[in-house]
Parts: sequence; structure tokens; C-alpha cells
Amino acid sequence: MRIGYGYDVHRLVEGRELWLGGVLVPHHLGSLGHSDADVLLHAICDALLGALALGDIGIHFPDTDPKYKGIDSKILLHHVYDLIRSEGYGIANLDSTLALQRPKVAPYIPEMRKTIAAILELPLNCVSVKATTTEGIGFEDQEEGVSAYAVVLLEKR
Repeated sequence: MRIGYGYDVHRLVEGRELWLGGVLVPHHLGSLGHSDADVLLHAICDALLGALALGDIGIHFPDTDPKYKGIDSKILLHHVYDLIRSEGYGIANLDSTLALQRPKVAPYIPEMRKTIAAILELPLNCVSVKATTTEGIGFEDQEEGVSAYAVVLLEKR
């Protein structure tokens, strides 16, 4: 068994869409990044890669490569999952947390879980997505950015 931990953060800006967990969340600010900047899927990618010491998302999908400009992060997650399987591992479970003040994302969490579970070929009860505020402190509270954390457990198949 292998455990992986992932963390990502993106600045929130005007004029961008807010993609979280593969779901478009309506908001006046969106995540800034080379891809669609889905902070949750990026943290999950890093957790999966980290579990097998395969580097990080920046190594596999560099922001200097134009082919990743604006790419859907669901494609990135699918590629990372394929890599994990090619190494002979499967995912036992995934636990993740979004940290942001606004918008409130609780209504979107069921769809995020379904989207992630489908990509990773997992039962829904093996995918956890939670959200928290930062209790009035930090860049998340000021709506300057959003962060995400993910932990995965892999098992040799």
C-alpha cells in the first residue's frame, strides 16, 4: 500500500471560470492558471503521483508547454490515473478538502464526487470531497485564492 498527499492553490481573478472537482461552479471570480486551473483535480493528481514518487503535476504537464494551455483538468487526472494503473496500482480511497470562503460549494459536492469517481473508476463511497472556510483568516477568506488538499491510498493490484 502507498499513501500520497497533494496540495494546490490558485489565485481567484475576474474573467475566468471556476472549475472545482471537474464541475463548473458559478461565481464572479475564477481560478487563474495555465490549464482550466481546477485546484481540486490538481491536488488529486499530485496525491496520486506522490504516492508512487512519480514527481508532480508540473513535471508531467508543464505550464511552459502550449499543448496544456486551457486544458480540461479532467483529462490530466485521467492521464495520471492511467499512469498509476500502468505501475500496477489501484486506488483504495481518496479524501479531499477545498478551502475557500465563497462561493459556497456544498450544493456542487455530490456532482464533484460523481465526476471524480467516474474518472478514477471508483465506487462513490471511496471518494470524499469536503469544503471548509478559513474562519476569517488567510487569502482564501479574502477571496484572493482557493486551495485544495487530497490524500489517496493506493494498493498493489
